Amino acid sequence: MKTVSAFLIIAVSLWTIADVRADMSKEDILEKADERILENRTAEQVLRLTGPDGKALQTGSTARIEQRRHKFLFGCNIFKLNRCETPQDNTAYAKYYSELFNYATLPFYWWSYTPQKGRPADARTDEIVRWCKEHNITTKGHPLAWNYVDPRWLPEDPATAMDLQMARIERCVTRFAGDIDIWDVVNEATHYNRQGPRHQAPKLTKAITQMGVGEYVRDAFKRARTANPKATLLINDYRTGVEYINKVLKELVDEQGNSLYDVIGIQSHMHGRYWGPEKTWTVCERFAQFGKPLHFTETTLVSGPRKSSTISIWNTTPKGEERQAKEAVEFYTLLFSHPAVEAITWWDFTDQGAWQGAPAGFLRKDMTPKPMYHELKKLIKGKWWTQTSGKVSMDGTVAFRGFLGEYEVVVEDGERKLVGSFRLDTGVAGPIEVRLRASP
Repeated sequence: MKTVSAFLIIAVSLWTIADVRADMSKEDILEKADERILENRTAEQVLRLTGPDGKALQTGSTARIEQRRHKFLFGCNIFKLNRCETPQDNTAYAKYYSELFNYATLPFYWWSYTPQKGRPADARTDEIVRWCKEHNITTKGHPLAWNYVDPRWLPEDPATAMDLQMARIERCVTRFAGDIDIWDVVNEATHYNRQGPRHQAPKLTKAITQMGVGEYVRDAFKRARTANPKATLLINDYRTGVEYINKVLKELVDEQGNSLYDVIGIQSHMHGRYWGPEKTWTVCERFAQFGKPLHFTETTLVSGPRKSSTISIWNTTPKGEERQAKEAVEFYTLLFSHPAVEAITWWDFTDQGAWQGAPAGFLRKDMTPKPMYHELKKLIKGKWWTQTSGKVSMDGTVAFRGFLGEYEVVVEDGERKLVGSFRLDTGVAGPIEVRLRASP
């Protein structure tokens, strides 16, 4: 365990360094965001284009280079797909979702996913997966293990309950391998021992207590890894300070001190107060020091009154929508500019049935888009989206700079219209060879 101890010392030291590095002014954080985005989210590249016959194209032909998908994951939970109040609402939900996002979080809450023992809701998951594949949307499952509510049929014996929990992880990851390859494995382990009159998971909590939280999270990740070695595994929590580091991250290592997780998941529900640039940047810097990608897994900003004990009916307001849009643009810009962040997931897409009844959606209850939807679309599919063109040189190449992701290139070569596709990423030595095909 000497290696593990060394890891813990390094982790704590890095956390201290991160907080020092994060001590930047609001102006520095905001004003240099576009510069960081250009550095971290774009790349210069050369394409070498050839026709269907493998021969060079006519010199001077115009190549239109059009982005088709971001590498960065812009997403939302997709819990209400085909489950809105009316068929018209379902159509609007699907339309607006697919026009903005390339990433979707699917529900795997054990108590609702398997309300009866041995009867999991796989058909619903298959339905969402099919729709996501049709729209080129990457899927994630959330969560595999969370002691928030016990399944009603779970036995009292802690050892048996834990065996069933681990078997459930293996089953879900195996069953959906190839369809869902990103998972929130353990949710909110920093607060596994929540108590109070509304505590609804005494059986799982007792099982975790008996096993030990460290062993619990390690075993959960090992089971998921065995079930699908190619999967991307996240740890996910709402606490963003020392509790997350000491209680969970430093426990999630194997006997050699190697991390058992692939990604650090960070919740950012802001029902009561917007984090602001300083806190947002500090959190990113703090966790980036662990050398793992960061996913902002659950992001919320409300478009009505801030959360308080006096709210009885929580509705969106014009003033709240204006504030929500402004804060969301700033928050997304800062996260997109940070090199460690690879995904942002919003919570929820519509005010219909939103968590805590909050006016948190991109869409109102009537499924009309709020200003936030339009403003973020201007960024994601506008300012941060590449559509350019260039002339084919004598050696058959075209140079350009673009946002990382998937592309289509279209060339009018004489009387022929030719198309091809490629992926733009960092660290790829050019030129990228693109064999074009005839377009009907």
